[in-house]
Amino acid sequence: MQSVLTADREYTVSGVGYEPHGVFIAAGQAVDGADSFLGEILRAGLLCNDAQLNTQDGQWTIDGDPTEGALIVAAVKFGLDPGLENEERPRGDVIPFESENQYMATLHHDHAGHHFVYLKGAPERVLAMCVHERSAGEARPLQREQWDRLLHALAAQGQRVLALAFKAMAPETVELRTEDVADGLTLLGLVGMIDPPREEAIRAVAACHEAGIRVKMITGDHAATATAVGAVLGIGVGKNTLSGVQLQATDDVGLRQLAPEVDIYARVSPEHKLRLVEALQARGDVVAMTGDGVNDAPALKRADIGVAMGITGTEAAKEAAEMVLADDNFASIKHAIEEGRTVYDNLRKTILFILPTNGGEAGTVMAAIALGLALPILPVQILWVNMITAVTLALALAFEPMEPNAMRRAPRDPRAPIFSRFFVWRTIFVSLVLAAGTLGMFRWELAQGASEEVARTAAVNTLVMFEAFYLLNARFLIAPAWPRAALTGNPYVPSMIILVIGFQLLYTYAPFMQALFQSAALGFEAWARIVLIALSIYILVELEKWLVRLLGWRVV
Repeated sequence: MQSVLTADREYTVSGVGYEPHGVFIAAGQAVDGADSFLGEILRAGLLCNDAQLNTQDGQWTIDGDPTEGALIVAAVKFGLDPGLENEERPRGDVIPFESENQYMATLHHDHAGHHFVYLKGAPERVLAMCVHERSAGEARPLQREQWDRLLHALAAQGQRVLALAFKAMAPETVELRTEDVADGLTLLGLVGMIDPPREEAIRAVAACHEAGIRVKMITGDHAATATAVGAVLGIGVGKNTLSGVQLQATDDVGLRQLAPEVDIYARVSPEHKLRLVEALQARGDVVAMTGDGVNDAPALKRADIGVAMGITGTEAAKEAAEMVLADDNFASIKHAIEEGRTVYDNLRKTILFILPTNGGEAGTVMAAIALGLALPILPVQILWVNMITAVTLALALAFEPMEPNAMRRAPRDPRAPIFSRFFVWRTIFVSLVLAAGTLGMFRWELAQGASEEVARTAAVNTLVMFEAFYLLNARFLIAPAWPRAALTGNPYVPSMIILVIGFQLLYTYAPFMQALFQSAALGFEAWARIVLIALSIYILVELEKWLVRLLGWRVV
């Protein structure tokens, strides 16, 4: 809690978190427990409350709503004892907080037989229910305009403001109804609390904006509070804030036009959240909605991605959502987006590696058959190539880190196919290079007088080396894969390439492998030709990427 305002004085509160240590200061002087006016409003916040303050091993925690927890902490700072206060003024009945009412009220009585109500809620709502204000221990007519100015001043500082009120009840009152507190209340004052956005949340919002993701704030707070907090977070800066009253007066067609333009919605109800989700979806947007309350369940269910709070969220919200945020931290959503984009990119890279390399294998055999030539690779040798490359080279792409520009590109069209026209072109291009190089190597060795076993061994090694070099290209879809970048960032890539080379040396020189796969030993010159020919795929694909970047071709 930061501020307490009564009709006569303004107090500031020191201390942070839930630790109940701090002082109240008014007019530059510390205030003690003798200030009955301050004590009355703090007592109201303490008793009209469902939270509990706990301590264990020196750590102070709150069971319940954090806003209510802040009221308890402030009361304890002032010297009030929650247990004693509840004994002296036990609760008889309660009207729980509901978004439709925008307040919570509790019925109490003391040992002298007095019955009374404490009420807290949204200031606009509570002020409309009050006819008096407490000043110098007495009730006087409510100065509504003055309170509106004070409310706006606190809210503009980013403080979450609550109003607290009191009403005397008849001694025989044992049940509290909404009509009992509809009017005739006496305003005790306003309290302002602040929960500054975490630094990681501010950075996460900026990262989402950079990634083309619009972040909207939907809150029950005052519009001025929401605007101030939004400015800190970088949400809705320079744009209008839409209130629940304005939203209620807007039809569905108008809301579809307003929804993309407004990023902050204040004093909204759960029904408004559902309407906003539907309005955005009607425009073709993909909507992720966060929520924690029972009333948020319809909006969470309707959203494309419902995200429930794992700590403060209700079971109903968690059941309705597709995801549960374990730490209630917005930055975790940003991390999930990064992870999702990385997984999707790695899936595409793997596809764009496997299809062309398999196309090269198939193209080599089909070209030889079509030309009436001897097979450059035997079926058992194709099985060998597929086995060692699938469990090494292709698998390495699954561990690719996030690309540097992953969070600087716009979201992809959900209707776009994963196998785009660019993928078709790359598959055909690489397949032709691999087939031509492998078949060419086979024919070259035969022309130099080598046996078919030696020529096939050279062809198999050429194909495998082609795939090893192409793996470096495949790590980046269109970004350049210069040698240093291609060999760093993913330790599995160089490790798998070295492992594959080891397998190929075993395939080429081990007698039992020669017997199994009809391979033969190769000389140094043959290996030099293999490396030079295989290197061509790396150079050609990098040239292709350069042209794609230069011409601005779409790759999705």
